[in-house]
Amino acid sequence: MQTTSQHGMWSSRLAFILAASGSAVGLGNIWRFPYLTSDNGGGAFVLLYLGCIALCGLPVLIAEIMMGREGRKSPVNAIITLAKESNRSRAWAGIGWIGMVAGVLILSFYSVVAGWTLHYAFLYAAQLFGGAGIEDPAATFNELLGNVTELTFWHAVFMVLTVGVVALGVEKGLERAVKFLMPALFIMLLILAGYGATTGHLGEAAAFLFQPDFSKINANVVLSAMGQAFFSLSLGMCAMMTYGAYLPQNVSIPRVAVSVALADTGVALLAGLAIFPIVIQYLGAPTGGGPGLIFTSLPSAFNQMGAIFGLIFFALLSVAAWTSSISLLEPATAFIVESTKMSRKAAATSMAIFTWFVGLASVLSLNHWSHVRILGFAIMDFIELLANDFLLPLGGLLIAIFTGWMLNDRVVRSQVEGEPALVITVWKWLLRVVAPLLIAIVMGHGIMTKLGWA
Repeated sequence: MQTTSQHGMWSSRLAFILAASGSAVGLGNIWRFPYLTSDNGGGAFVLLYLGCIALCGLPVLIAEIMMGREGRKSPVNAIITLAKESNRSRAWAGIGWIGMVAGVLILSFYSVVAGWTLHYAFLYAAQLFGGAGIEDPAATFNELLGNVTELTFWHAVFMVLTVGVVALGVEKGLERAVKFLMPALFIMLLILAGYGATTGHLGEAAAFLFQPDFSKINANVVLSAMGQAFFSLSLGMCAMMTYGAYLPQNVSIPRVAVSVALADTGVALLAGLAIFPIVIQYLGAPTGGGPGLIFTSLPSAFNQMGAIFGLIFFALLSVAAWTSSISLLEPATAFIVESTKMSRKAAATSMAIFTWFVGLASVLSLNHWSHVRILGFAIMDFIELLANDFLLPLGGLLIAIFTGWMLNDRVVRSQVEGEPALVITVWKWLLRVVAPLLIAIVMGHGIMTKLGWA
C-alpha cells in the first residue's frame, strides 16, 4: 500500500475537509436546496434529507475516499490497482472513466453558468465605480444569453481561473485556493445573512426552512431528498476519490466524511437564511429557485439594497462554482499526468481547453442552436441529463457494488483501522444493500421524470 501520492498530499485533515466541502458546495446549494426545503415540508424535509445522507450519501462518500487513499492514484489507475489486489477484472476501471467523463461534461456547462455569475459580479463592481446599473434584470439576462461573444468570454475566464489552480498542484494550487476561498465563501454568506437579519424577516425565513410540515411528505418528496443527498456530495464523478488519494493515512475517513456532509448541508441552510429574508423583504414570498431567482428576481432586490450586496452575492456564487470546478478538472488532469509524459501544467491546460470547446455547445444552445434538440432536449439540458441523471448515479452505484462486494477485505480493514466495529458493520450493510437500492431508484426516477415517463 502506498502512503503518498505522486501528485502531492493534503497537509492536514482540515485541508481535505475544506477541499472536499468546496467540491460539494456549489451553485445548487445556494439556489436549489433552500427552495427544495421550503417547498417540501421544511424541517421535515431537512430530517428526511439528513436521513438519506446517512443511508446513502455517507456510505458512498466513505467508499470513494477509501478507494482513493488505498490506490493513491487517479480514479482509473487507482481502481486498476485495487482490482488487481482483489483479483477482480480490470474492467472495473470503467468506474473511473465514467467519473472522468461525467466530470468533464458537467464542467463544460457548469463553466458557462459560472461565467454568468462572473459577468454579474463585474456589472455590480462597475456600478460601484459609476457604471450603469441593472435597470431591467430580465432584459439584461436575456441579452446575456443571446450574446455569444459575452458568454464565450466569461466561459473562458472561468476556465482560466479553474486551470490556474489545478495546474499548480495539490499543495500550491488546490490547498492554497480552498484555504482562501472557503473562508471567503463563509464570510460573504455571513454578511448576507447579517443583512437578512436586519430586514425583520429572519423568523419568517426560518419558518420557511425549518417549520416541519409532514403533510407534504410523499413519494416524490422522498425521491427529491434522496437525489439531493446523493448529488450534493459530488458523488459518482470520482472527485472525492481523487481528493482521497491525497489524504494522509492517519486521518479517519468516516469522521472527515461526516464533516464534509455537515459543512455541505450547513452552507445550504445558511444560504437559505441569507437569501429568503431578502426575497421576502423586496420581492414577497419565495416562489422558486434556479436561474430565474438568481439572475432576474434578486437583481431587482439589489437595485434597492445597493450594488455592494449584488457584488457580494455574485462573488459568493462565483467562489462556490470555482471550488467545485477545480475538483471536476483534477481527476482527468491526474490521469493524464500518470499516463503520459506531460507535466501537470500541460495536462491541466489541455483538459481545460478541451472542456472549454465542449462547453461551446452549451453556449450556442442558448442562442444560435436553440432550435437543436436531442431526445427533445436543448443541447445544454441534454448534457446535464446525461451527466447528472445517468452517469453520476451509475458511477455511484458501481462504486457501492465494487467497494461493498468486490474489494479485498484486507484493503477495507486497513483503511478503517481503529474505527468501532459496529460503525464498520453498519457501513458495510448500508453500502452493500441500502445504498445501491436507493441509488438505482433515484437514477430510474430521475431519468423517467426528465423524459416525461413518470
